[in-house]
Amino acid sequence: MPLSGKKKKPPVWIQKTHFLRADEFICSACGCKAKKAYKTCPSCGASISKVKYDPSWAEEAELLDMLWED
Repeated sequence: MPLSGKKKKPPVWIQKTHFLRADEFICSACGCKAKKAYKTCPSCGASISKVKYDPSWAEEAELLDMLWED
């Protein structure tokens, strides 16, 4: 029995959307990067049913905006 008393959260795919390249999905259990959200992680075998969105593309857009600004 864990000492903290908290339930372990089930693994999820973290969807990272990029500004100039394809989305990537990262397994929260092992960190495996995949091109799509599989039902089972190809690296660790974890059963995954949910996708969590990470809007990291906004930071990339801000950087490109700063570079292209006159």
